Amino acid sequence: MSEEKKMTYADKPWLKSYKFGPYPLKKTLEPYPVQPLYKILYDTAEKFPHSVACLSFGKATRYSQLKDYVDRFATGLAALGVKKGDMVATVIPNCLQFIIADMAILRAGATHIPCSILHKERDLEHEIGSPGAETVICVDDNLPLINAIKDKTKLKNIIITSREDYGANPPPLKEVPGTIQFRNLVDNNEPDPPDVDIDPREDLAFLCFTGGSTGLPKGVMLTHFNRMANLWHGLPWMLTPLEAGIRGKASIMIPVPLFHAYGHWVVEFAIYFGMRIILLPDPRDNDALVKAMQEHRPFLVACVPTQYFRMATGKVGRMQTMMMSCAAPLPKVIADTVKNEMGNPISESYGLTETGPLTHLNVSAFSKITGFMKEEKLSLGIPVPDTEVKIVDPDTGEEVPFGESGIIYSRGPQVMKGYWPTPGDGLEDGWLCTNDIARMDEDGYFYIEDRTKDMINVSGFKVYSTELDEELFKHPDIEVAAAVGIPDPKNPGSERVKIYVKPVPEKKGKLTADDIIKFCRERFPAYAAPKDASYIEFRDEFPLTVTEKLFKNALRQEEINKMKERGEFEYEFEG
Repeated sequence: MSEEKKMTYADKPWLKSYKFGPYPLKKTLEPYPVQPLYKILYDTAEKFPHSVACLSFGKATRYSQLKDYVDRFATGLAALGVKKGDMVATVIPNCLQFIIADMAILRAGATHIPCSILHKERDLEHEIGSPGAETVICVDDNLPLINAIKDKTKLKNIIITSREDYGANPPPLKEVPGTIQFRNLVDNNEPDPPDVDIDPREDLAFLCFTGGSTGLPKGVMLTHFNRMANLWHGLPWMLTPLEAGIRGKASIMIPVPLFHAYGHWVVEFAIYFGMRIILLPDPRDNDALVKAMQEHRPFLVACVPTQYFRMATGKVGRMQTMMMSCAAPLPKVIADTVKNEMGNPISESYGLTETGPLTHLNVSAFSKITGFMKEEKLSLGIPVPDTEVKIVDPDTGEEVPFGESGIIYSRGPQVMKGYWPTPGDGLEDGWLCTNDIARMDEDGYFYIEDRTKDMINVSGFKVYSTELDEELFKHPDIEVAAAVGIPDPKNPGSERVKIYVKPVPEKKGKLTADDIIKFCRERFPAYAAPKDASYIEFRDEFPLTVTEKLFKNALRQEEINKMKERGEFEYEFEG
């Protein structure tokens, strides 16, 4: 047995890959700053007051202005009774108001609950109601939804804004009964919020709802310290050799939703590094994405795999832009297409909402872009500093040998405090079981082998099929149902929801695909519902596992075989 094989994951074999080309990278970042998270904005505004913080809806906002907006909004929140420990929810798309609200909520000592703008009534009621939030900030489009759940929650303050309130052409303010205008809260308060004593290691910065390891929506408790450590873990660590040319100077384009853990982390990293944030209001508008890339030529862009694929096929052209991908596995076909079109590889990263969200970063791809490395690895990367990772056999609970597959476990300063409301819930001696199957190579780079059980990935959005199943079984005309993720034939790396149904005997031949689609769309976001009738299949029999459970993998493979026979894939499908 080789010396390499005698090592364990505790030896952190990935440390030998801690280098950015010829430059060695720090093997530890301890001690981490123990400070309130909002101080990243205060420090940047002091160092780079005249640098552009954000470009949104045609208007550039400087860091000194952003800090002023945040202080005024935080003063307004305090005047409404928001205090330390309170929960404040947001339902805001990609615009400056998300950033203002994010920092101001923390400045007021409260906890931010970022909610998806695509949520249905049930989702919002759970995420706002279960932690007892009394204040919500939303765009006016979502006001009917907020009003629908108000009486089912503890909501007292509803703050509304228009997407373009801080754009080049803000719309006239309209007073809406029962609400407070975002702009009025900023304009009518002084930039002097009360001081709040925050314990960064214990006090929550965010309560982010996710499917968690069980597929059920749970609130992930992240402290100020968790996120602060994770900001240090990412690009500030990896790009240390280039920091002087980036900090306060470079730009970053963020087309992914800011309410998503990935987008949220990236925007706060950009603030920490004093970067110019270029926001795209609609992550699905590929024409706008390509145009913005060509116009601004950002230093860094953060997307999900399907966005990169559409960008490359939209002929964005050669560009010296660093590209980071997260939220979904990066298929080789996408990586190759983007590299051939734009000339640079994509750096993949990995983590979960529960891990702050970053645990792995692909240093090799960034090193290749700068000319420091001959070839990059197509991998989710190596563990970031001070992060422990091990791969465990799901049956025995023992660590697997290097190179073999098992479940990823992670532990580090960025890992959550626990699932709401109990510290430590969801952790085993500080370790988080990701339920993702991976292997590690001899250089300490990790490769995803399989995905979380029963999770469907629709362009980076997690859809848990078990939740769909549970709702479908509530339909009085359905006897058996199974929701499965099948490959999107047009977008590699993304999936679509397909539902298999066995009606109750008296409804056989009467229950229609449109009935099922309508049922789903009334209960779930559009991306979580079948696209059209072709994604509904009625069956009399279902494949079963040896334990008499629905064998979803068999259904999925059956559908893939049919799609291949019909020639539906518009790319070379691997699988």
